[in-house]
Amino acid sequence: MRHVDPLHVTRTRAVVLPAAVLILIAAGGVFYVALGADAARLVWGVALVLTGAPVVWKTIASARKGHFATDIVASLAIVGAVLLMQPLAGLVIVLMQSGGEALEHWAEGRASAAVRALEEAAPRIAHRVAGERVEDVPVGVVVVGDLLLVRPGDLIPCDGEVVEGRSDLNVAALTGEVAPVEASPGTHVMSGTLNGTGVLRLRATALASESQYARIVELVRTAQSSKAPLQRLADRYAVWFTPATAVACGVAWFATHDSLRVLAILVVATPCPLILAAPVAIIGGINRAARRQIIMRHGAALERLAAVTIAVFDKTGTVTVGRPRVRRLHPAAGFEANAVLRYAAAVEQGSSHLLARVIVESAEALEGGTVPQASAHIESPGQGAVGTVEGHEVHVGSRSFVLPHGQVESAQLARLEGPDVGLRAYVAIDGRLAGVIEYADELRPELAGVLSDMRSWGISRVLLLSGDHAPNVRAVAASVGITEVAGDLLPAQKAAVVSRLRANGEVVMMVGDGTNDAPALSSADVGIALAGHGGGITAEAADVIILVDSLDRVTDALAIGRRTMHIARQSIIAGLGLSGIAMVAAGLGYFPPAVGALLQEAIDVAVILNAVRASRA
Repeated sequence: MRHVDPLHVTRTRAVVLPAAVLILIAAGGVFYVALGADAARLVWGVALVLTGAPVVWKTIASARKGHFATDIVASLAIVGAVLLMQPLAGLVIVLMQSGGEALEHWAEGRASAAVRALEEAAPRIAHRVAGERVEDVPVGVVVVGDLLLVRPGDLIPCDGEVVEGRSDLNVAALTGEVAPVEASPGTHVMSGTLNGTGVLRLRATALASESQYARIVELVRTAQSSKAPLQRLADRYAVWFTPATAVACGVAWFATHDSLRVLAILVVATPCPLILAAPVAIIGGINRAARRQIIMRHGAALERLAAVTIAVFDKTGTVTVGRPRVRRLHPAAGFEANAVLRYAAAVEQGSSHLLARVIVESAEALEGGTVPQASAHIESPGQGAVGTVEGHEVHVGSRSFVLPHGQVESAQLARLEGPDVGLRAYVAIDGRLAGVIEYADELRPELAGVLSDMRSWGISRVLLLSGDHAPNVRAVAASVGITEVAGDLLPAQKAAVVSRLRANGEVVMMVGDGTNDAPALSSADVGIALAGHGGGITAEAADVIILVDSLDRVTDALAIGRRTMHIARQSIIAGLGLSGIAMVAAGLGYFPPAVGALLQEAIDVAVILNAVRASRA
């Protein structure tokens, strides 16, 4: 079922009151021309009571809940206009308050284009295979286990596993990656992915409402609905601006005893810039981030990103690519490194293990790139494999699997293994240990630029935490200039380190990608999850979710947070500054209340339009 946008309903309601006020002001103008000033005032007075009452009542209701800070000045101005028989000025204030709310919703609608685009692009129809027939059904009726047909050019309707066919998939809508991804039997595919030229049959593994695409849309929508931190930002400024307005009114009254001047001050002091500027800016920032495949789960994340002082990174899969590579091969005496690698790859070609694939790829990258075929292949899951290659018996795998089949002196074995503790594969040929393959996780190529950018923004410390062996973690940190390092950490220990940093007054950003990072992400002021390959509990624990498997989006998130909060504060300060100047002019009697109301409306429009800049790329 298609989602009904609550913002659309609220925006529709928001324009009703200002439209009614405009009609009533125009009607009063007609009466003024036709029947005179008294008739016009009567019409405007009745209109002010009818349209101003909801605004005043809303303020009273907020006050009863303990919220006194923001729109009390506007309500006082409306009440003052009624008491002083200044209905036109009062109507302009009502128009300003209700029109400002409508303008906020317009800005929300403008800023939320990314969400609407996501929703419009959501899959609607699935081709379900029922026996020999293929039936078109709404995606909402697909259940786990259904067999689905995906034709060329179709959107994949729900998460599933390919059971038949081959094709290239366009995953740009989900991950931002422009390179197509190959799909074949056994490949897990995500909803919202665009199929290429092949025909696929897949088995649904999740409901459409619980699939990756639906979760992304819901995360964006949830982020947009978060308003609490925005109101707190406004209240921090209102704490001093509202008393300042009261003081200005008191000074004007004691100096002139002119109630109209007091009303004019109240009119120009109505805090629309205070109420609207921060929400419009932060909603814009949320949606600007969404266009960069960065999901802010709530508005507070932007405010915290702007204040980060310490960055904490996980190692494996975060600062590294999360996929091992062959770093070097240590050949035993009498063996040549490339030959050992080729023989090992020949045996590993028959294995589905990730490390086996890494060995094959490394051998294929050698000059010549040919890997011989192995016969009599036998695999021991989790241990290794054995096969015959060009007449030689070759064992490849763990230490315990290979050494019983490969004679070697203790001194030579110690030399081959070296002092580091890490991931290795052992190779024996014809009953002799031929070499030790050493794996390493590759650093992300963008890491150096990310660290440089953060330091230039004043993030004073960068820490690297990992559950990996401490020597490996220290080696990775040293290669990129990180000096604060801890390894061999359990998930709870990572979270404890983050909590200690926060207890010392730091604003901590934690970046991770694995389930073991979830406690630390939750403990940080702002947790950022690299969820380019699904996310799971890691994404649920984070405040910011990066859908692209690229670390440079972390600096994008920091930049968007800082720019958004700069624009929000700029809009608030500029709006309040202009209102303050107008208050002085009103107190000196330069314009009546009605003109002051129009002047304040112009200030509001300027401030909100400035805040909308936060949504621009």
